[in-house]
Amino acid sequence: MPHRYFTTDIAGGTARLWGQDAHHLAHVMRAKLGEEVVLCDGRALEYTGRITRFEKDCICFSVSPGYPSAAEPSIQASLFVGYPKQGKLEVIIQKAVELGAVSVTPFFSRYCVAAPKKEEEKNARYNRVAAEAAGQCGRGILPRVEPPLKLADLPARFGDFDRVLFFYEGGGAPLRQAVQGAGRVALITGSEGGFAPEEAELLQNAGARVIGLGPRILRCETAPTAALAALMAFTGNLE
Repeated sequence: MPHRYFTTDIAGGTARLWGQDAHHLAHVMRAKLGEEVVLCDGRALEYTGRITRFEKDCICFSVSPGYPSAAEPSIQASLFVGYPKQGKLEVIIQKAVELGAVSVTPFFSRYCVAAPKKEEEKNARYNRVAAEAAGQCGRGILPRVEPPLKLADLPARFGDFDRVLFFYEGGGAPLRQAVQGAGRVALITGSEGGFAPEEAELLQNAGARVIGLGPRILRCETAPTAALAALMAFTGNLE
């Protein structure tokens, strides 16, 4: 299977690959002239690229006409996840990207164990994790990891979605019913400590629909993966 790389430098039947990806292809994979790779423009279009030249800072390609990525789901899922402690967020981001999420936004709530610290630096790393996962699993876009919000700021984002699904340990409507006919869906899951009652009330009053994930209490790193996997299965995106 050809290697895959993201680049926006595609025009007129040619393309260039820069930076770490160019170094990886040239010096780690030891690519040769004429070798083919898959180039993704980050907007769900893919191209077959044939290496035509190695330059100091980039690799040049001739490219075929673009074709739609087969890896992008029919539904746009954005994950809002309570900020977990230690390295759990990187695992959540990786799995969310593999399962088809278009964005991941962490948020701080009352019972979060983690506290804000060097978030700009962390966000750069989180986006690298997302980019690596996107390349490895064959995505046609680069899912973004947004800077963290406060839970109270989430309702201001609800207008961007057809459905806002709030996964609450108290249970709620079946996910299968809640996603029918939706195109853009927000999924909200909590941190280790869950949600305070007033936080749950705030989200519901703002229009979030309470959804259950069965009778078991799922860990904060398990719930978003389970929710996304179920969403993709119910919408035919795991077939």
